[in-house]
Amino acid sequence: MDDREQRWMQLMQAALGGDESAYERLLREIAPAIRTIVQRRLRQMGAPTGESEDVVQETLLAVHLKRHTWRTGDPLGPWLRTIARNKLIDHLRRRGRRVEVPVEDFAELLAAPEERPGTEAEDVERHLALLPDKQRSVIRSIAVDGVSVGETAERMKMTPGAVRVTLHRAFASLSARLKADE
Repeated sequence: MDDREQRWMQLMQAALGGDESAYERLLREIAPAIRTIVQRRLRQMGAPTGESEDVVQETLLAVHLKRHTWRTGDPLGPWLRTIARNKLIDHLRRRGRRVEVPVEDFAELLAAPEERPGTEAEDVERHLALLPDKQRSVIRSIAVDGVSVGETAERMKMTPGAVRVTLHRAFASLSARLKADE
């Protein structure tokens, strides 16, 4: 355990014991650490880092309201990161941000109307035959027949997420095989 973590634990213990100056020092020390975590996660998610102060303030408020839940003797850092992560998720949900991109948004690209020059139906069938049954069925349904992910999921008794994963794996497998054939 590093010095900072030790100091934070001591400050939190003192704060829980009623030492207001220790609590004020703790909040001053953890705020920049929380800010760094939040800004990094916002960047990773493609969200504006200018929203970080709102999340930092919500996190500090949650620390204040939930400080009694911290178990004395446990490292404070993981407890703080968990609160910051939860506040960040809450913030992104309220703002309507989504981390995942639905495959349906790209359906027109998957079921491309034009074939590559020189691609014959037999070539497509030959390549599809190399895939496992489930991958072949999913790729045929979506990319060949033009059926939506949702409809494919219903037909195959799968979740839409499982269909997307299977589709991605099928495309990756086909791509690797096509590169090997070149």
